[in-house]
Amino acid sequence: MKNVQQISDQELVHLYIKGNEDCLAHLIKRHQRSIFTAIYLLVKNRPLAEDIFQETFIKIIHTLRAGNYNEEGKFGPWAVRIGRNLTIDYIRKQKRDMTITDSEGNDIFSYLQIAEESREDKLIQYQTEQSIKELVKLLPEEQREVLIMRHWGNLSFKEIADTTGVSINTALGRMRYALNNLRKMMDQQGVKM
Repeated sequence: MKNVQQISDQELVHLYIKGNEDCLAHLIKRHQRSIFTAIYLLVKNRPLAEDIFQETFIKIIHTLRAGNYNEEGKFGPWAVRIGRNLTIDYIRKQKRDMTITDSEGNDIFSYLQIAEESREDKLIQYQTEQSIKELVKLLPEEQREVLIMRHWGNLSFKEIADTTGVSINTALGRMRYALNNLRKMMDQQGVKM
């Protein structure tokens, strides 16, 4: 057998698949720094990076033995991609499983309830809605009609166009003017959304 440094990744993979276990050790040694670095940069925890590095080679071994490797001549980037993907999967799982517990180990979010809006918040919301309705009454009739059909009637612009007997572009234009005019009036009246 040639000097290991002279054998390509592709050839080492081929020899490993044929049963030469030493070839996998040479592939690991050749690419361990780039794979480990890619993993470590994501987790910034050496023991965790070492665990994921081991998982990476377990996955590589299973893929090679199953005959699913087809990245001929590109073993290094392929192995790095597996390591990065496993790391990203780990991070996602950790975020999904993250819980904050009390001294007895119970998830504290199970105790929390979303606070209802206060009476003051509801009153402010109601007053804002009433102010906007009053301003809508001041819009030109064509603009007011389109705005009411769209926002309170939930009609599409096609339905508005059919109902009012105008083109869709005209209905869109009236809506744009209505919103612009409404914004100006709200600014003048000091109405905040």
